[in-house]
Amino acid sequence: MIPSPSGVSVTPSDRLDLGGAWTLRAVRGPVPEALAQTLTDGIPGNVPGVVHLDLLAADLIPDPYDGRNEAALAWIGHVDWEYRRSFDWTPDGHDRHELVAEGLDTVATLWLGEAEIGRTANHHRSYRFDVHRHLREGRNDLRVLFTAAQRYAAEREAVLGERPHSNPHPFNAIRKPAYAFGWDWGPEIVTAGIWRPIALEERSGPRLAEVRPLTAWSAEAGATLDLRMAVEHHAPGHTLRVRVGDHLDHTVDASGDNRLELAVPGAEPWWPRTHGDQPLYPATVTLLSPAGETVDEWRGRLGFRSVEVDTSPDPEGNRFVVRVNGADVYVRGANWIPDDTYLPRITRASLRASVTDAVDAGMNLLRVWGGGIYESEDFYDLCDELGLLVWQDFPLACAAYSEDTELWDEFDAEAREAVGRLAGHASLALFNGGNENIWGWADWGWRAMLDGATWGEGYYTELFPRVVSELAPGVPYLEGSPFSFDRYLHPNDDTSGCMHIWDVWNTHDYLHYRSYRPRFVAEFGFQGPPAFATLESVVHDEPRSPFGPDLLVHQKADDGQGKLQRGLGDHLPEPADYVDWHWATQLNQARAVRLGIEHFRSLAPFNTGAVVWQLNDCWPVVSWSAVDAHRVRKPLWYALRDVFADRLATIQPRPDGPALVLHNDSPDAWEATLWARRCGLGGLVLAEDRRSVSVPARSAVTVPLPRDVLAVKDATAEFVVADLSTGERALWYFAEDTSLALSDEALDVRVEAADGGVRVVATARALVKDLTLLVDHIDPRARVDRALVTLLPGETAEFHVTTAAAVEPGAFGRRPVLRSANDLVAAARRSGEDSAPGIDALPREDVVAVRLES
Repeated sequence: MIPSPSGVSVTPSDRLDLGGAWTLRAVRGPVPEALAQTLTDGIPGNVPGVVHLDLLAADLIPDPYDGRNEAALAWIGHVDWEYRRSFDWTPDGHDRHELVAEGLDTVATLWLGEAEIGRTANHHRSYRFDVHRHLREGRNDLRVLFTAAQRYAAEREAVLGERPHSNPHPFNAIRKPAYAFGWDWGPEIVTAGIWRPIALEERSGPRLAEVRPLTAWSAEAGATLDLRMAVEHHAPGHTLRVRVGDHLDHTVDASGDNRLELAVPGAEPWWPRTHGDQPLYPATVTLLSPAGETVDEWRGRLGFRSVEVDTSPDPEGNRFVVRVNGADVYVRGANWIPDDTYLPRITRASLRASVTDAVDAGMNLLRVWGGGIYESEDFYDLCDELGLLVWQDFPLACAAYSEDTELWDEFDAEAREAVGRLAGHASLALFNGGNENIWGWADWGWRAMLDGATWGEGYYTELFPRVVSELAPGVPYLEGSPFSFDRYLHPNDDTSGCMHIWDVWNTHDYLHYRSYRPRFVAEFGFQGPPAFATLESVVHDEPRSPFGPDLLVHQKADDGQGKLQRGLGDHLPEPADYVDWHWATQLNQARAVRLGIEHFRSLAPFNTGAVVWQLNDCWPVVSWSAVDAHRVRKPLWYALRDVFADRLATIQPRPDGPALVLHNDSPDAWEATLWARRCGLGGLVLAEDRRSVSVPARSAVTVPLPRDVLAVKDATAEFVVADLSTGERALWYFAEDTSLALSDEALDVRVEAADGGVRVVATARALVKDLTLLVDHIDPRARVDRALVTLLPGETAEFHVTTAAAVEPGAFGRRPVLRSANDLVAAARRSGEDSAPGIDALPREDVVAVRLES
């Protein structure tokens, strides 16, 4: 079984695509009686696909995402399923015939006719099966039987030995993505199916079995290409022609294994999007016959860059610096999970939309998290194109893993395929051994349970680094995340390496972020609900309540709703009703993460990056995401766009009082005039200071604020604002919103129709905090260009809403669409704690019903 080369392979050999219509039937397991006969007889199946999608298409099950259907449909993951189809074949003179399966989910046995042709037990691998002697002229029957992953995992755990894992199912005993068994943001939907293309390939003569282009760039040598190629069934007289745009055209004799080290004159370097351009050069490797005819060809796009991660010691610990082409990169990133529970539904277009969410938020890195998958070529290709670095975890997460031969061999095979496939992508910044497994062994009580049994250390310290060194020698490898890069240090130490901060969400107020002084934060986050319309699409509790049974199905974190409530702390008042609960918890999520990132950036250059948990969702759920499953950007996304800007101004507590910190992560010096002032909520300037500031490129400076600007007399009615002449602003409050004298009558709003939607113009008569339009209350498809806008008295903000809803425009200018922190505070102050109706109540008049134009 030989993995296909990365890139696009264009061959003159015959290839019979076996996707499309198959027949699916249940073979064994707890099928409901009402469906037993239908599923035994068989229903239409689609390939690529998974069983759940076929059952949905046949209208045999309700949507597992809706209401409480998830638990009612758990039986699907306990059933053995068979896909079968027939195809016609005529002898063609070729001497090799292979069934190529690019992705099987997960434990499969394959038959061609009456012959068993192979078995698989790894979702993360592709397979090639020699079927030459099993093909018959005329009709051929192909069957793929999938053993229930739930049962298989339990059976293998009984053999390999029980080891710690983070949810009730032993996902660590099977090579299937961990998230499929349920996670603290994802449903338990255990899929089965032929999830990537499957085909019959027929050929005579040589084949390009592998093309692995390793690129580098340096100021001294320019662009260089280390090209590794493997030719299967090579024959004398064949040649390999290598072309890279207009910069390189080179031909060599072909052998079984070929390696070329070539300069690529004139090729410009590829940079992450915050540091430069992303030139990608079309490249081809063509296998030519002695007569000069094309036998096989690989096509791809190459970007030339060099990447390193500096984890060397310094006087304060161990560094963690991502360096591209010799330049230090301050990482502004997000963790990435699979973009849909049902992987075959993900398309290049849907990936582009999600990756663009990261680009538009100012990010330069996505971390492909270890409980998911090695992503598709489309994902990495888009990151190459859009300038996002990729931190790639090996798929191990929050568990101890057996190192017995059966799993070791699977890890070795999948790692070799994945590293070989991804090595040629300019966006690939590093491979990481796994997620939180070393931390778990060190700190979560695993050692007593393991009692000396293997737990995965061999993968992190021996297997994976060896594979990366062999197949992608220019790509950095890290043992794990978090990790301090010293076996004698706690793996989640804040002064060394990369760390994860989860006590804030679980047990502490978000101000606790400021108690850390992290070198690099690879995970941290705070929950908030998805858009109201997204939640309404799957939650039907009456009355609506944060603790309703439908909503609790869509909250997977342990005591998640309780943590959301407690997380409001003194920052925001107890919500008066369900609609206010939704807004308050969305706002609190955005504020918590904003505070964390502003603190981390204020520590630059000691701190070198932050990777927020998480960018995306795979289904409608209350989670840590910035963008929900219906692709609505939550308030958090707008906060990230602000704090991931090239230039950040933030006021931070320091021993001598609040100080202004300016972080300039741009290639140019930042020269500006600073106007710092203390104001009353009504706009009166109580003290002020003007001065010039200068921040060199890629650096930070701290600007002390004058004593009179900080000399607050009434904490409930005064605040500090620092404005830069270049447009940046920082704010500081001496009291939480629950103590501020905020008014919900401080805003004048004008709403008018505009091309493609609505324009909302808001002018403040007093301080208005975090003005936001939750436009999905009117139209689930509506989108708005900005959010979380704080207005000083006399200032105006304009919001542009894109919508096709047939609704009176004024609805966009009032509750529940137009929201701010002011209305939460004012409502709590008016009603008083005793008379508040409580968050179980949902005023139905606040839900606007509209007719949507087709």
